[in-house]
Amino acid sequence: MNTIAVIGAGTMGNGIAHTFAQSGFTVKLIDVSEKNIEKGMATIATNLDRMVSKGTISEEKRTETIANLITYTDLKDGVTGADLVIEAATENSDLKLKIFSDLNQYCSHNTILATNTSSISITHIASVVAHPERVIGMHFMNPVPIMKLVEIIRGYSTSNEVTKIIMELSTKLDKVPVEVNDYPGFVANRILMPMINESIETLYNGVAGVYEIDTVMKLGMAHPMGPLQLADFIGLDVCLAILNVMYDGFKNPKYAPCPLLVNMVRAKKLGVKSGEGFYDYSESKKAEKVSSQFL
Repeated sequence: MNTIAVIGAGTMGNGIAHTFAQSGFTVKLIDVSEKNIEKGMATIATNLDRMVSKGTISEEKRTETIANLITYTDLKDGVTGADLVIEAATENSDLKLKIFSDLNQYCSHNTILATNTSSISITHIASVVAHPERVIGMHFMNPVPIMKLVEIIRGYSTSNEVTKIIMELSTKLDKVPVEVNDYPGFVANRILMPMINESIETLYNGVAGVYEIDTVMKLGMAHPMGPLQLADFIGLDVCLAILNVMYDGFKNPKYAPCPLLVNMVRAKKLGVKSGEGFYDYSESKKAEKVSSQFL
C-alpha cells in the first residue's frame, strides 16, 4: 500500500494527510474548495515547522513530507490509483453516503474505503458500496500527528483481511489501533460525549461555572483538559451531531443533547473555530468565561 487519498482538507483531513506523508506514503489530499486546500496545506506546513523547531523531525524530513503531498479539487482525479481512500468530510450522514456512492464508481473493487467518522454507522455508509467488505472506520484523534489512538471500526460486512491490513497500517504510522464494533458513538464518543453533555447540563443548571467545572475535572480526575474546553476544541456543532446520532441510534434519553448546547450551536458559538464557545478565543489566547447570555 503506497498511495493514500484523503477526502477533506479540514482539521482532521489535513492531520491525516500530514501523518501519512510524514510516514513516507504518497498522499493525495482532496477538497472541493481550493481555499480549503490552501488552508490545509498551510496548516501542515506550520505544524511541520513547529516539529522542526522542537527537534522532533529534521528539516530534510519536513521537505520529504511536503513533497509526498499532492492536492486535487476533483474527486475522481484524486482517488484514481489510490490503494486506500480515507473520507474525512463533515460529520453529515447524507454527505458521506454521497461521497461513498461516488467512490463506488471511481475506485476499483480492490481499493479499501475508510471513513474517519466519529459516530455514523460504518454499516450504513457501506450500504452504498458494491463490495461492503472493503469499507472500514478509521477514527483518528485530534491533533492527528500527535495523538496515538486510532479506533478501527468494523462494519457488519467488513472482512477480516481488510481489518488486519488497516490494523497493521495504523501501526506503521506509529499509532495504536484498537478494534471496535459498529454501534453509535463506537467507544470513544459513546463514553466521552455523555460526559461532555453532563458537564454542559451542570453549567445549564447553575451548579457551577465554566472554569469551576473544568478545574474540578482537571485537578480532581486528572484530565489534561476540562470537558467544556475540550468541547470547544472538538467543535460544539460536532458534539451536537454526535449526540444526535447516538440519541437516534439508541433512543435513550441519556444521549439527548442539553438545550444549552443546542442554543449555542444555533447562535454559531461553536468553540475555537468560531472564536467563541464556552471560552472566548477572539482577542486573547487566554480563555475567558462564556457570556452569561447563553445560560
